[in-house]
Amino acid sequence: MPEQDDKELTQLKKSLDAVEERLIKVTNDLERTQIADYVNLMNRPMKLMWRHFMAGIARGVGSALGVVIFATLILYLLQMLGALNLPIIGDYIADIVRIVQNQLDIQP
Repeated sequence: MPEQDDKELTQLKKSLDAVEERLIKVTNDLERTQIADYVNLMNRPMKLMWRHFMAGIARGVGSALGVVIFATLILYLLQMLGALNLPIIGDYIADIVRIVQNQLDIQP
C-alpha cells in the first residue's frame, strides 16, 4: 500500500506542477495584454474621452501638415514646368499658379 500511495502522490505532484505552469503562463499572457490598464481606462470615461480627443487633434494636425506639404510640392513642380515655357502646357500651368498665388495673397 505505501508504494501505491507514493505513486499517487507523485502523480498528484506532477498534476499540480502542470497546473502551476499553466497558471503562470495564463498570468503572463494577461500581463502582456495589459487587461488591467484597459479595465482601469474603461472605469474612467473622462480619461478615455480626453485620450480620444487628443488623438483626433493629432490626426487633424497631421492631415493638415500633409496636405500643405503635398500642395507645396505640387506648386513648386508646376512653377518649374511653367518656367520651361512649354507651348500649351506652360500657359495652362502659369494660369493655375497665378490663381493659387492670388488666393494665397487674399487670405490673411
